[in-house]
Amino acid sequence: MKKIISTEKAPKAIGPYSQAVEVNEFVFVSGQLGINPETGMLCEGIEKQTEQALKNLGEILKAAGCSYENVVKCTVLLDNMDNFKIMNEIYNKYFSTNSPARTTYSVLRLPLGALVEIEAIAVKPLK
Repeated sequence: MKKIISTEKAPKAIGPYSQAVEVNEFVFVSGQLGINPETGMLCEGIEKQTEQALKNLGEILKAAGCSYENVVKCTVLLDNMDNFKIMNEIYNKYFSTNSPARTTYSVLRLPLGALVEIEAIAVKPLK
């Protein structure tokens, strides 16, 4: 059965999709931009956008009963691969041990002119 995950502590979806969907023990978190959920605005610069995107991801994981440690796969989209090193340094603060599998792509454009978007797949902890 599919369960929709939603939290006010992360930005609302900007299109017809859910913040996350839980199916069995898996949680699929939609791509998160560096949007401050309090203002609804993108943060300035790659550092702040990456930090905020990962915070948003964490809030959605928490709403699903998970944490960063439960993430098994991330996909990172960058508007410019020159930002890879900066994104990687910030990403490492959240996934410094038992890092998930990850793919990073450079794309032509991201929604709202964002510099980074991060999505994740997590496995719920056993009860």
